[in-house]
Amino acid sequence: MSILIKNIKQLLQVHQDNIKIVKGADMKKLPLIENAYIYIEDDTIVEFGTMADYKTIDAETVIDASGKIVLPSWCDSHTHIVYAGNRVSEFVDRINGLSYTEIANRGGGILNSAKTLQNTTENDLYEQSLKRLNAIIAMGTGAVEIKTGYGLTVDAELKMLNVIKRLKQTSLAKIKPTLLAAHAIPEEYKNDKQGYVNKIIKELIPKASALRIAKYIDVFCEDGYFSIEDTDAILKAAKKHYLIPKIHVNQFNILGGVALGVKHNALSVDHLEELNNDDIVALKNSNTMPVALPACSYFLGIPYTPARQIIDAGLPLAIATDYNPGSTPSGNMNFVVSTACIKLKMTPEEAINAATINGAYAMGISSMYGSITRGKKANLIITKPMDDYSSIPYEFGDNPVGQVIINGQLLNPLK
Repeated sequence: MSILIKNIKQLLQVHQDNIKIVKGADMKKLPLIENAYIYIEDDTIVEFGTMADYKTIDAETVIDASGKIVLPSWCDSHTHIVYAGNRVSEFVDRINGLSYTEIANRGGGILNSAKTLQNTTENDLYEQSLKRLNAIIAMGTGAVEIKTGYGLTVDAELKMLNVIKRLKQTSLAKIKPTLLAAHAIPEEYKNDKQGYVNKIIKELIPKASALRIAKYIDVFCEDGYFSIEDTDAILKAAKKHYLIPKIHVNQFNILGGVALGVKHNALSVDHLEELNNDDIVALKNSNTMPVALPACSYFLGIPYTPARQIIDAGLPLAIATDYNPGSTPSGNMNFVVSTACIKLKMTPEEAINAATINGAYAMGISSMYGSITRGKKANLIITKPMDDYSSIPYEFGDNPVGQVIINGQLLNPLK
C-alpha cells in the first residue's frame, strides 16, 4: 500500500537525520515544513518536502490535507490499560472527601482492581482491553506501553501478559509490554511483605521471563507499597532475566527512587510529582528519561511534575497518560498535551516533543518512531482543519484528530 498526503498546512517534527531524544532548550524547537507533502510505502516514511519541490508520485491513496496539520502519532509510554471493570465508586468516594490512601486502606484501589481481574476470564479481559486500545488509537496514539500489575498473583500476572501478547498480535499499534511485578501488597501478605517480595523474585519474575513477552520491569516505589530496599532487590533479580527497569517513583514521597533507577540504568522514571535537587543531579548523569503524568495529577488533585525545573536543567522530559481505572481513567493523549501546557507550563513545542520523540525514547523505540524521518515507521496524525499546531493544546476540550495512519494503514478514512 502507498499513501500520498498533499497540501499539508504544517508537517511537524521533521528531521533529516534520525534523532532519538530531545533535551533541555532543544525541546522548544519543533522542526516543521509549511505547505508540505509526505509519501508512505507500506509501513515506512519514504519521502517528504515542500509542495514547491513536489514531483508527481503515483500513490494508491491520495489525501488532500489542505488546512490540516500532520505530525507523528502520540507515543504513550506509561499505561495500565489491561484491567477489568472500573472503579467508579471510588471516584465518588474521593468527591466525598476520601483520599487515595484512605481508599486503599479500606481495600479499594489496586487491591479492588486485582480482585476483579482475578475473577475475569482471559478472553473477557482481552475484549475489555482491546476496546480501550482501539479507542486510544482513534485519538492519535500509535505506540503504547502496557503494564501488568493488577494481578497480584503469579497466575493473574501471567494472564495479563498473555492478554498483552494477544493485543500485540491483533493491533497495528506498536505495543511494549512491562511486567509491573510489584504494584501493591496483596491482602494475604499484608503482614508479610518480605514474603511477597520473595515470591516476586523467586517465582513471578522467572515465570514471566520464560514467556518472553515482557521487555521491562516496573515497581511502585512508594511509602506503603515498596521501599527502596524492596525495589533494589526486585530490580537486581529482574536484571538476571534481562528485564530493563521503568519504575514508578516520587508520586507522593521522595524516597531516593530516582537515584536508584539511574543506578540500575532505568529507561525511565515515571510520575515525579515530588522532586528535589538530588533527583535532578542524578538524572543529569544518566540516560534515564523522566516521565510526567499530568492527567493523574489532574484526576487525583495532587501536585504536577515540575516540568520547568526538569527542562530548564537541560534534561529531557516525556509525558504519558497513566491510563488506569483508579487514578487516570483516560487514555487521551490530546488532553495530556493540553494539560502539560496549561498546568506544567510547557510550551506547545515542548509538549509535542514530550509526547512524540521523547515518549518513543521512554519505550525504547525512538530509532523507528516519534518523528517524521525517512525510514521511520509511518504512524501519523492528520488533524482537523486548524490555524496552527498550537491549537492542539489550546483547544483542550476538542478532539483535534481527523484521521490516523498506523503502520502505514489509514484507519479512519473521512467520508
